[in-house]
Amino acid sequence: FYNISLLFVIMTLYLFFLIGGQVAQSSVGWSGIPERVIDGNRDSTYKQRSCSHTKRELKPWLRLDLLKMFKVKTVTITNRGDCCSDRLNGAEIRIGNSLIDNGNTNPICTVIKSITGGRTETFECYEMEGRYINIVIPDRMEYLTLSEVEVEGIEVSTDDDCKLT
Repeated sequence: FYNISLLFVIMTLYLFFLIGGQVAQSSVGWSGIPERVIDGNRDSTYKQRSCSHTKRELKPWLRLDLLKMFKVKTVTITNRGDCCSDRLNGAEIRIGNSLIDNGNTNPICTVIKSITGGRTETFECYEMEGRYINIVIPDRMEYLTLSEVEVEGIEVSTDDDCKLT
């Protein structure tokens, strides 16, 4: 039962993005639109049009908007494989409900030490609650390039969900 429920949650989040979840990033460079990180394609070669890409800027970021509150168990990131994999070194995964500084002030789930080019790594977020998931490279001029971002979590019920009509 647990495995079926977990699969349902993962598929719900994936399908959720396909039917209306939102993704944004600080800028778009080389036609690397942010929607590429939620297309289900882990191909890490930029020329295959499967990676997002910002311009070189101070504190580049990408934000997923889940549209509702979730307890986020894990965030899985696939790094670009054909070039520049060290760009993600030191990036922060942040989860919360604030859009102050584009969501980059929300609590930190983890700091990415490194992800080998083309590899996929999963980061435990211990059911941090939030609507927004940001990946930000703080305090330096850099490009942010990601191949795929996947989220595993459970929707948080609100008081409105419990009201009888």
